[in-house]
Amino acid sequence: MKKTFIILVTLFYLFPGCSTSSTTTEEKEPNKPNYTVDRFAAGLKTNTLPFYLPPNTKLDTIQISDRNKTVVINFSKEFSYIPLRADNVKKFYDDIKQYFGGAYDGYDFTLRSMNIEISELIPNFYRSKSDYDEKRISKSSNKGNVVNNISKPYKPELGLNDRNIVLWHSHGWYYNNELKRWEWQRPRLFQAVEDRIPMSFTLPYLIPMLENAGANVFVPRERDTQINEVVVDNDKNDASYTERGTWTLGKTSGFKLTSSILTVQNPFKLGTYRQTNTSSDETATITYKPQIPEDGYYAVYISYAIESNSASDVEYTVNHSGGKTIFKVDQSKGGGTWMYLGTFKFKKGSNSIEGSVVVSNKSRESGKIVTSDAVRFGGGWGIIEREGQLSGRPKFLEGSRYWLQYAGMPDTLIWDMNKGENDYNDDYQSRGEYANYLKGAPYGPNRERDNQGLNIPIDLSMAFHTDAGITYTDTVVGSLSIYSITDFDRKKNFPDGVSRLANRDLADIVQTEVVNDVRNGFDPIWTRRDLREAQYSESSRPNMPDLLLELLSHQNFLDMRYVYDPQFRFTVSRAIYKGMLKFLSSQYDFEYVVQPLPVDHFSTEFNTAGQILLKWHPVLDKSEPTAAPEKYIVYTRMDDNGFDNGTITSDTFLVVNNIKSDVIYSFKVASINKGGEGFPSEILSVGRTENLNRQAIVVNAFDRVSGPGWVNDSSFSGFVSRLDAGVPDKYDYPLTGMQYDYNLKSDFITNDAPGHGASTAEFENRLIAGNSFDFPYIHGKALLSNGVSFVSSSDESIEDGQITLNNYKMADIICGKEKETLRQKETSTVLYGSRFKLFTEPLKQKINSYTSSGGNLLLTGAFIGTELFNNPRDTNTIKWANDVLKIKYGTPYASITGRVESFSGSKFRRFTDFYFNTTLSEKIYFTENADEITPINGSSTILRYKDNQFSAGTGFKDKYGVIVLGFPFEIITEPTMQNNLMKGIVEYFGL
Repeated sequence: MKKTFIILVTLFYLFPGCSTSSTTTEEKEPNKPNYTVDRFAAGLKTNTLPFYLPPNTKLDTIQISDRNKTVVINFSKEFSYIPLRADNVKKFYDDIKQYFGGAYDGYDFTLRSMNIEISELIPNFYRSKSDYDEKRISKSSNKGNVVNNISKPYKPELGLNDRNIVLWHSHGWYYNNELKRWEWQRPRLFQAVEDRIPMSFTLPYLIPMLENAGANVFVPRERDTQINEVVVDNDKNDASYTERGTWTLGKTSGFKLTSSILTVQNPFKLGTYRQTNTSSDETATITYKPQIPEDGYYAVYISYAIESNSASDVEYTVNHSGGKTIFKVDQSKGGGTWMYLGTFKFKKGSNSIEGSVVVSNKSRESGKIVTSDAVRFGGGWGIIEREGQLSGRPKFLEGSRYWLQYAGMPDTLIWDMNKGENDYNDDYQSRGEYANYLKGAPYGPNRERDNQGLNIPIDLSMAFHTDAGITYTDTVVGSLSIYSITDFDRKKNFPDGVSRLANRDLADIVQTEVVNDVRNGFDPIWTRRDLREAQYSESSRPNMPDLLLELLSHQNFLDMRYVYDPQFRFTVSRAIYKGMLKFLSSQYDFEYVVQPLPVDHFSTEFNTAGQILLKWHPVLDKSEPTAAPEKYIVYTRMDDNGFDNGTITSDTFLVVNNIKSDVIYSFKVASINKGGEGFPSEILSVGRTENLNRQAIVVNAFDRVSGPGWVNDSSFSGFVSRLDAGVPDKYDYPLTGMQYDYNLKSDFITNDAPGHGASTAEFENRLIAGNSFDFPYIHGKALLSNGVSFVSSSDESIEDGQITLNNYKMADIICGKEKETLRQKETSTVLYGSRFKLFTEPLKQKINSYTSSGGNLLLTGAFIGTELFNNPRDTNTIKWANDVLKIKYGTPYASITGRVESFSGSKFRRFTDFYFNTTLSEKIYFTENADEITPINGSSTILRYKDNQFSAGTGFKDKYGVIVLGFPFEIITEPTMQNNLMKGIVEYFGL
């Protein structure tokens, strides 16, 4: 007689909380020992098994069938929290089979987690195509961009062209219905707030990367940081709006701007729109000509209505200061809301040639309808009213709930979910439903799946946050990826039947890319946290593949040191973009190519024919072989206008003809390939007078982008911006104010009193300027105004000999706030080295050659003395500074006011006192420290700081000339004073 052993008793005894279904063995032979099962369960509980299982894994059930010779082990969900690949899945099977021993030879083992066999948790992307799980692959091509820039001179055929992505960056400024005030959803910690941190990744990096790959990106928060906004609309009936040809009133409602918008108001239900018929020849246009309040970059949004026979190729022309850019818009999708075209530079005032949007009825499609509603320029300030209060913040800082209302989303997505009584819940619940509404039936909002929505084929969505957590070791909290395999109704499939395991694929691929790239470039022990399945609103509401990424912890000081590093943010954003690309390539079965990295060694010079010769070097991505550049696009700007649409070249150089005198030409270069366009180079400028004999070269040695200075010990820890505020890349997105609580033992009480890391709020209505990588223009403009022609170059091109300083009568080296900058951890600095060293050995050698040949050298920057004299043991560098630059070092804190004066004891030209910027500003970067530069070996003081009469700069002129100023030239606050100072410099050198 055969016996049956009941394992249920053993498992329940060992694991009182475990599942108890299907836990019996069947027909177990008497000589089969069952203690192996008990020993396995006990070892798992006590973490004493002789092989690895994922942390916190528990045992749910073991099912053994002697009749079928099978062993099925069901692990808890925690087993699935690690990335699974073919190799570690095989090892799990091998280790467990070996542990169970010879008594189970010939048995088929099945390992499960979440009731899914673990090999099924391997993403399709990491399998061979023959092993793909077809159930998680879309059956539709799902292609079609709403907005297409037809002025772009390339098409990313193997990128994300025709793909649509919804992406949102965390929380935002919101109205607390209980406290009756507007506030952040998270506390201000370490000079930042989570409501702003993710936007420092998405706005300057991730969204442009996705768009450069060809995607349309939809964001349920305002994406434009421009605080001005101009809306031109047919309902305003003023000179900014003009029609040509036959237009009639639309059939339904359109947008209308009011001074404020109440809780229950939808601005797209308050106005009207216009419509006309298509024509093969243009017979009707509308021109939107805004009154721009000040020079700057403005996002351009359009709106229109969807008709049953809307045209799919409606032409919009944006006239801006860089020229004109033409778009084709598919009006069968995306009506009744704001559709983003792009961001362009506009000049102050009203100008139809350089500041307008024109919509045309010209189309390839006959018998169709063209509609046109309002056009927006800029982001502006929040106008959603809550209980009589406006937010008092620019729109880009507000939460999604308010932008979605301004963008015409249905009440059911915004305030009706919580009856307008809980803005906090409305905000996070609305983000995923926005993605559903964009896509429409049968993927519509979860309360009304049959809502037709806006008919945009959304491919995926992602929520970007920075999770909470603190460590007291030299370890980051790290990256957590969250996904849901069921929706709110516990359905395991999307409306089209595709398995929601696609969510896990996306979450795994993106997290893998992020962790690998961060470990390879910043921190070899960056923590990969869980790949967690959970029912969060932002992971389970979207009815398309979705990911909730908790990148790092805004509560942990080490994590925040990485947040402030722009190079880290670029790397992470590129990793997320690559993860999305790779996921979609497996979803839709296309070959992918990753867009290239930015070029370097960029330089300009005049050739013998007086033309401008541009040269650069490609940069290869060692970790991504597909990212090799194939061609390049060169963008051109004239004077202070915007850039044009670019010129394509297959070479690593370009000759620019027909150069006009007394016009400054500026250039930037980007690599392109079939995957899209890489980020652009620094901007270099060139200007010539009629006579090229007086010619200078401007060298940009200011490459630094970094976070603020910090200290970290057992009693005092945090950012100390007064010592070093760092250098933002273009703008500082996370910053709210200065840290004031440095006590590690200071506990969290409330968001208002968050303890260690608590910070002020004085800067959170604006973005603080950093390194624009456009300063050769400012220096060159001052040179040209004094009759000196100029070219410009990167410092790398000087160091490697691509450009020779000796060909120029004057070399102006921009040092800005360049200084050697350590990494976030000592071990990382040892592995990857420090960054942004100003006076490299190659640069010093080129300066030696230049001065020995009689050249005239200008050095301006905040840390010149600090860099040269900071290490007393480096006697060779100090001697070089004394002998070649003719300078000594005084103090790094020479001026607080930034006021500089000339004086009668100097041979330098006398002029009115001037200021350089010493305060955080949205217009130009500032210096918190200015060096005192003192004379030696024949030099003399030529300028003094007004505060204390310390030496602000020295001059030397004999066999060669050298001027060294202890502050950056480009942050002198008045252009006229820049010109006057440069005039004195040119005269001193005798040019």
